[in-house]
Amino acid sequence: MSRLDDWRVSGREVSVAGLARSGTAAARLLLAHGLPVYVSDSGDTDVVRAAADALRAESGVLVGVDTGGHDLGRVRNSSGLILSPGIPPESPVVRAAIGAGVPVLAEAQLGLDAMPEVRSMVVTGTNGKTTTTALVDHLLRADGRRSVAAGNIGNPLSAVAMTEPLPEWLAVELSSFQLHDCPDLAPTVGILTNLAPDHLDRYPSLAAYYADKARMFANAATTSIWVSNLDDADSRTMVAEVAGRHLAFSTAAGTRADAWYDRAADQLVLAGRPLLARGDLPLLGDHNVANALAASLALHAAGVDHVVLAAGLATFRPLRHRMEPVREVDGVLWINDSKATNVASTRVAIQAMTRPFVLLLGGRHKGEPYIDLVGPLCERGVAVIAYGEAGDLIEHDLGPAIRVVRGRTFEDVVIKARILTPTGGVVLLSPACSSYDMFDNYEQRGATFRSLVEAM
Repeated sequence: MSRLDDWRVSGREVSVAGLARSGTAAARLLLAHGLPVYVSDSGDTDVVRAAADALRAESGVLVGVDTGGHDLGRVRNSSGLILSPGIPPESPVVRAAIGAGVPVLAEAQLGLDAMPEVRSMVVTGTNGKTTTTALVDHLLRADGRRSVAAGNIGNPLSAVAMTEPLPEWLAVELSSFQLHDCPDLAPTVGILTNLAPDHLDRYPSLAAYYADKARMFANAATTSIWVSNLDDADSRTMVAEVAGRHLAFSTAAGTRADAWYDRAADQLVLAGRPLLARGDLPLLGDHNVANALAASLALHAAGVDHVVLAAGLATFRPLRHRMEPVREVDGVLWINDSKATNVASTRVAIQAMTRPFVLLLGGRHKGEPYIDLVGPLCERGVAVIAYGEAGDLIEHDLGPAIRVVRGRTFEDVVIKARILTPTGGVVLLSPACSSYDMFDNYEQRGATFRSLVEAM
């Protein structure tokens, strides 16, 4: 009997915390399975109230909805608590459920529970998750397979579970927050892109962050297939004792990997055979070569041949806010990498620069020092424009090594970048910070950057 069946037999409500996309999709899926649902959100904004009103109108007596807080007594009497990704483990609603012995599950786990027959390729890691997930989905479709990209990429798995027909394959991006509450995860193929410090504003230590990433391997079996990064020491350590078949990709280690970048021949190689000329992959940077190799290796393990993979890679296009060229103005290329919300991600973006560049760096600090950027910045960096709450820390960490200019508003940052960048150079928005001091999310930050550049 499935978890959903068990809950139906119990007759008790299932609680859902959060009324954004994931929480609303989870509530609708539970209601579609005939389960009574209690949904709550600590927020009480117009958007939250509109989502609550929509659920009430759709579902009548089967749903109870609260905004501006959680009824913890009601949560304690639930048969389960479904979490939206942004709710941390130490929040009162989670502590109430755990204290009462109520199972706590990520919305992603609920969606997967409802699709037990659908095969999945699950992607996690610190950086490159979204691009790799989109590549997996694109390559599956190129092979004629019905695939849907879901999870942290922005499409809740619970919403996919209500579609007809269900897909044959899921390309799933999972964050560490989601993995924390996915106890039954068992992907057909699991991909670990890389590991680096991140979310240290939420986790008490790097070890705690890595421990959540390692939950992808909790149900590893001899039949499992894992794809990981041979160039990354922490990734190698994490997968070393994991059961299953292991495949590795590399942009540096050559033929010791199952898929690698042959720099001498300037081509991607898969399973000992040439796959694609580097110039035919329309993505900037070695990190995107790694993402392409990871996705290709996963698809190859699922039986997709070289010809299909090469054609699929050549037709993939950069995602919004991820090393996305916006336009060239007066000989200066403007690149939107707003999704780079940690130092490691910004470092690989800097390393992809082949022209002199000005870096736009700032936002809300996430707990990492910026000194790790000094080396790559000194190679081609003209200046750093520091802005937002992290501006003082950025100036302190980088100021002795490279010119740091302070920007006040985001518009001021862009104006200063246009003045400082030489003809033939690049302006790179790769903030290494979260966006929440000035914007609602990284998408809004990237869209604002794009609109300012397009207005030039």
